[in-house]
Amino acid sequence: MSTTERHGLIGAGVQRRLAVVWRFARGLVRADEAFLAVVAAFTGVIAGTATAALSIIVQRILEAVFRVHWGERLTAAASVDPWLAFGAPVVGGLVLGLVTDEIVRRRWKRRLPVDPIEANALHGGRMSLTDTALLTLQNIISNGFGASIGLEAGFTQLGSALSSRVGQWLGSRRADMRVLVGCGAGGAIAAAFHAPLTGAFYGFELVIGVYSIANLTPVMVASLFAVLVNIQLVGPAPTLPSMAVAVSPETGAAAAALGAICAMFGIALMTGSTLVERLMRESGLPTFLRPMFGGLVVGALALYSTQVLSSGHGALESIVTSQASLTAIALLLAAKAVASSVSIGAGFRGGLFFAALFLGAMIGKVAAAAGMASLAPGLSSDTFAVIGMAALAAAVVGGPLTMAFLALEMTADFRLSVLALTAVVAASLTVRRAFGYSFATWRLHLRGESIRSAHDVGWIRDLTVGGMMRRDAPSASAGLSLAAFRRLYPLGSTHRVTLVDENKRYVGLLPVPLAHSDSNDPALDEPVAGLAILGGNYLTPKMNAKEAMAAFDDSEAEALAVVESKADPKVVGQLTEAHVLKRYSEESERRRREQTGE
Repeated sequence: MSTTERHGLIGAGVQRRLAVVWRFARGLVRADEAFLAVVAAFTGVIAGTATAALSIIVQRILEAVFRVHWGERLTAAASVDPWLAFGAPVVGGLVLGLVTDEIVRRRWKRRLPVDPIEANALHGGRMSLTDTALLTLQNIISNGFGASIGLEAGFTQLGSALSSRVGQWLGSRRADMRVLVGCGAGGAIAAAFHAPLTGAFYGFELVIGVYSIANLTPVMVASLFAVLVNIQLVGPAPTLPSMAVAVSPETGAAAAALGAICAMFGIALMTGSTLVERLMRESGLPTFLRPMFGGLVVGALALYSTQVLSSGHGALESIVTSQASLTAIALLLAAKAVASSVSIGAGFRGGLFFAALFLGAMIGKVAAAAGMASLAPGLSSDTFAVIGMAALAAAVVGGPLTMAFLALEMTADFRLSVLALTAVVAASLTVRRAFGYSFATWRLHLRGESIRSAHDVGWIRDLTVGGMMRRDAPSASAGLSLAAFRRLYPLGSTHRVTLVDENKRYVGLLPVPLAHSDSNDPALDEPVAGLAILGGNYLTPKMNAKEAMAAFDDSEAEALAVVESKADPKVVGQLTEAHVLKRYSEESERRRREQTGE
């Protein structure tokens, strides 16, 4: 036997063993939720490692581009060369446009990449690794050259996509896929802040869309493992100092008021980035030049303060305990808000999670300095900063419990977390009533999607008319005489018949009892086309269950014909309202059982 043949046999043997392992692992995960927790731990390790790798890569780029000291945060640096502060975002925007624009336009010409929320809401947790790699590259370039956005979007995108790939490899069911995507996103956030509760509830509230006993264990396990791995790779995260906090009706009212203020600021921030994006489109600038133009604005603002650059990790740690004047903090707040809106609107890739934390801390400082602290003597300006930080993040990102736990895990102060929870509830309520979207779902809304959370509605779109319709429904020529129709379809033979013309195009429906009515006896020699009903009402195979039910309501019909399309109304089947309602109820009950773990 030759060496080549021997190697071929060895390779075939390895493949067979891997196939056996794959089938065994898939069977375990599908059979017992305890093994899903094992897979979740693995996804947590992946998410923690990916988060650490991205953080290190971007930090090294920032050190090289802005020439800050090794390990020093850009926004906490003692000094940065003004030419670098101004020029780096401009160069980064040009690099982003030139390097990725052509690739992205070719790849995403017909569709946009799917983020974790959209994946879980519409696609059963399926995400593309190729799209994720492109998004991550864009995120690295954007953040590494100082664009005023955070890496958190890259963390969650990468962690979720890798977890989704694990689930696809194991052949996981739709419900398990959605949980694994939540594990990846939650693990990434937990690793980024070294806050397992924050990460877990990020997964529950924002990515899975629901908290239940069934998904508690895997998501918590993923978050814990992600934090443990990340600590080993990058070391422990800094915590905020202890603060004097008094919980009382006065401090609770002050926290709620600050939450409402942060909500209105958050709405302005989200709509501001959309306004910038629209102005960029209307300006006529080529797509690849828009990030460079945004870099010019960010660079100009960085000449005032380098704290507007990048995500602002270093600046957040100092702003909470800062004793700067009201004017100085207010100016920095305005500069950072403009820089973040312009960065997003101009085409830099990233998120507003950490930017919202930084901006919220400054709002708290401004509110305290403007007189709110005198109304709540039990709160210091540092405390207002932490409460504002949580409130604005809840307004922009969503997830009130996520942000309340973040305040708890960053300060280890339960009383402060009570006030933070008060603020985030007020902020969330205000945003929901006045605006209705978080930043992620707002951008999906602008793309034409109607979803407002990661709650699974994709199954409704998968439940199509084409999959529910009856293809062998009785039909007859509309030119057939009434007498011939009665002979062909006697009473009791069927409920209704679809009438078509000589080209098989839809004419209308004819109920069999109507055709046999005595009142129609004088027209026995007339074509049955004159008795057709619902000629202008029909369904198409691509309609989903929700659209079909709306069509039944509009037509007030018990059944409708299904045609190829409006342009080509050839009849392909028939569907009843009762069958749609039955299938919808069955699928709703199935999803409920999946969510509750029954």
